[in-house]
Amino acid sequence: MFKKILIANRGEIAVRVIRSCRELDIPTAAVYSDADRHSLHVRYADEAYYLGPSKASDSYLRGDKIIEIALECGADAIHPGYGFLAERADFSQACQESGITFIGPKPSAIAAMGDKQVARNTVSEAGVPVVLGTEGQGDLTDEELLKIAPEIGFPLLIKPSAGGGGKGMREVRNLEEMPGLLTASRREAEASFGDGNIYLEKLIQGARHIEIQILADQHGNVIHLGERECSIQRRHQKLLEEAPSPFIGENQELREAMGAVAVQAARAVDYLNAGTIEFLVDEDRNYYFLEMNTRLQVEHPVTEAVTGIDIIKEQIRIAAGQPLRLKQEDIVLKGWAMECRINAEDPFKGFMPSTGTITQSLLPAGPGIRVDSGVYSGFEISPYYDALIAKLIVHEETRNETITRMKRALEEYRVIGVRTNIPFHLALLEDPEFLAGDFDTQFIKDDVPPFSGGQDNQSLPEVAALAAVLAAHQKTQSSAVLIQGGRQATSNWKWLGRWERTTK
Repeated sequence: MFKKILIANRGEIAVRVIRSCRELDIPTAAVYSDADRHSLHVRYADEAYYLGPSKASDSYLRGDKIIEIALECGADAIHPGYGFLAERADFSQACQESGITFIGPKPSAIAAMGDKQVARNTVSEAGVPVVLGTEGQGDLTDEELLKIAPEIGFPLLIKPSAGGGGKGMREVRNLEEMPGLLTASRREAEASFGDGNIYLEKLIQGARHIEIQILADQHGNVIHLGERECSIQRRHQKLLEEAPSPFIGENQELREAMGAVAVQAARAVDYLNAGTIEFLVDEDRNYYFLEMNTRLQVEHPVTEAVTGIDIIKEQIRIAAGQPLRLKQEDIVLKGWAMECRINAEDPFKGFMPSTGTITQSLLPAGPGIRVDSGVYSGFEISPYYDALIAKLIVHEETRNETITRMKRALEEYRVIGVRTNIPFHLALLEDPEFLAGDFDTQFIKDDVPPFSGGQDNQSLPEVAALAAVLAAHQKTQSSAVLIQGGRQATSNWKWLGRWERTTK
């Protein structure tokens, strides 16, 4: 096993990795930028090292500096978390050349599956169905993409070849709007991943976004851990995930078929460690390979909840050369799990990011409730990184019971000082279509967000004013009761007796 692991990340995922390392009795080293000097992961780690300025390109994307720190502090392994350098083949290769174990896939697998064009071509050759697009055609110019687009057919998606998380993705409805969207997509992809290459993909209407978690060791064993439903998205950013998928439900045949295809795709690139095969599934339950994430996913806790497997511990064991402890037949999904991403953003103002200091944070608790968080009371939310501040995960026997527990947990959750999307999640969990499991990737609309409950947002000031009046009235009444209670604490007979004794 490793003598020390450096976590090349920040926020909740860095804290999450540190906790698993502690349970494996492995010392940890954290890195931090100027903005994260007082972050929770810095406090939790056994050691912490300054990385650079707040901007990600000057800190968490500095692979050379991270490896230098790892060598200096004696870390013999690096866990990249998700985002930043997690899907960079050159970083994995640099770790290998420096004698440091990269807790993730081999550079060749990241290169093959991290570039979505190459990935689609690779799995297509392996017999895995893919969505129509420009896969296997190399890096195309804007002019070439504009020429090919009508052949694919609208609507379609512009997607970065590198990275993930919806960054740089654009939906195109017609040829006229496409040039500007191509430029915007390349610009965001370059800023987020250091790679401005993009490709086109046919947009499947009414599709579900379902992904399969896989684990692969160095001894040729590859298994899947079932599926996750990730269709609740806004602008291609996931907001709520659950396992298993209500769309697949009791269709064990479809679940096993998709799992087998995911394992087949992983074997096609000699994959190692944890990864996720993402699919689009149409209304007729035809499934198509979307992409492979060669890293840990944000939503991995829902799979951990229904399988009882600590995926990060398995990542570490695999990287250390140990074989998988479980076979495919050992994987049984138990109960239902759901994850709400708690973001520092205002759902009543177009999900605008909310920055500032968290003055108070009260976390929900109780059976079947887990909170993966990277913040605390007094922590400052900066504008330098994404808006995710915590993940609220609940687990129960059935989907209905899980939703009930999630609502209770969200109602208990208090974050004061910045706005969060908790009101959005509460409204979503009341939506009849969501409750029925009848939704797709286009369910969340920008123009009519479900948190509004059909009410005009202009009425919100009036509601706030009424609430303030009621609160003031209640406070006045409470004060009156307390004062009255004090005056009547002694009976009138006792008051009379005391008066008689003092006047005689």
